[in-house]
Amino acid sequence: MDPREPTHYRHIVGLGVLMATSFDAIVIGTGQAGPALTARLAKAGMKVAVVERGRFGGSCVNTGCTPTKTLVASAYAAQLARRAAEYGVVLGAGAGQVSVDMQRVKARKDALVEDFTKGVEKGLRSLPHCTVLQGHARFTSPHEVSVGDARLTAGRIFIDVGARPAVPDMPGLGEVSYLTSSSMMDLDVLPRRLVIVGGGYVGLEFGQMYRRFGSEVTVVEMAPRLLAHEDDDVSAAVADILEREGVHLRLGSRCIGITARGDEIGVSVDCAADAPEVRGSHLLLAVGRHPNTDDLGLREAGVAQDERGFIVVDDQLRTSVPGIWALGECNGRGAFTHTAYNDFEIVAANLFDGEARRVTDRIPAYAVFVDPPLGRVGMTAAEVRRSGRRALVGKRPMTKVSRAIEKGETLGFMKVLVDADSRQILGAAILGTGGDEAIHCILDVMAAKVPYTVLQRTMHIHPTVAELIPTVLGQLEPLPP
Repeated sequence: MDPREPTHYRHIVGLGVLMATSFDAIVIGTGQAGPALTARLAKAGMKVAVVERGRFGGSCVNTGCTPTKTLVASAYAAQLARRAAEYGVVLGAGAGQVSVDMQRVKARKDALVEDFTKGVEKGLRSLPHCTVLQGHARFTSPHEVSVGDARLTAGRIFIDVGARPAVPDMPGLGEVSYLTSSSMMDLDVLPRRLVIVGGGYVGLEFGQMYRRFGSEVTVVEMAPRLLAHEDDDVSAAVADILEREGVHLRLGSRCIGITARGDEIGVSVDCAADAPEVRGSHLLLAVGRHPNTDDLGLREAGVAQDERGFIVVDDQLRTSVPGIWALGECNGRGAFTHTAYNDFEIVAANLFDGEARRVTDRIPAYAVFVDPPLGRVGMTAAEVRRSGRRALVGKRPMTKVSRAIEKGETLGFMKVLVDADSRQILGAAILGTGGDEAIHCILDVMAAKVPYTVLQRTMHIHPTVAELIPTVLGQLEPLPP
């Protein structure tokens, strides 16, 4: 009889499951990397224990991509309804006055999240050679993990515990109630006045979303511009998009403090203009994320962390301890679902396929899901200038893209940067309708490491946003210093 069969497992008190104490591999966490890696390990015939202390699917499924993009879709529908008359569509009495039922919006979001979460759990529990444990995993040694009263050992351990919203040490914060991107998922009422601290992609997505739902929204940002890691023209265009919809921006707020003001919250800002304090009924903190590595027992395992708590890994995602890997957001090598899944692909390819894949081989790519969205790959113009390369740039406003004109969504632009010597694409930004999809045309050519002329000479379909990328590449000019 196969010793991996459940009849050979022994009962461990406190877990209520039949399982062996010794495994070939242990996977801690069920974010985007963990379940896929568990399936690959099980397929290889390895006996695997996967541990999850909370909801299956990690932050993407429960508090990140799935719920927020579902809310973004509801907000987009509300905004489109307000603009119906521009398209010749008559909604009836009160056209343009759209009412949003936040309880129904939340219910739609919750239903989708529940389906995804249950799907991840069902998939894991159906895997052969796999034991699913629910509880908090802590290292007690480099190859032993405790889960409740149980002690599990394995020669290979994979950490995929993700991260959570950071809560800054901000004066007065302890005096008020506040929200994070996670707790916002429980909100089923419309904030009368929402103040968001943080002008990164999380804060801006929520800001536009709740403005479209009907809240008065103010974004408070310490930097002099939004999305400070983007080029100036991208930051300015995103700011213009948000301000057109009535989102208030308080930039350069270097000294932020919080004060309880009766049933409101006062947020002090150090700005040269306007009032020294903004007030809101609700406060959302969107100021970065902190890895869930505080209580994993990493010191007992000897696993090194950096000053921010992220697990230090090499180019193949191996930690400082042989036999332990860290994948996903907890390793500080990527804060996105797609980077986490790519972590799984790298580890699996190196372990099972005889390959030598590395994190540094991948091209940075992401999107900011404001509307219109920003799709980004590779280097910014500022990074290209700092690199000292001779570069070319092509740019086209969305007002000169037929598909955008036909859709009545002409805000934004597309920009592509090219190495003048190698003729390879260095980076691109597409801020505009369909930009989050069209950017992949550029990403794929960059990955192929072929000259930009391959894409320039490719016939694209009309009318699409992507068809204008070859046009942009045909109008390249030297990048200004």
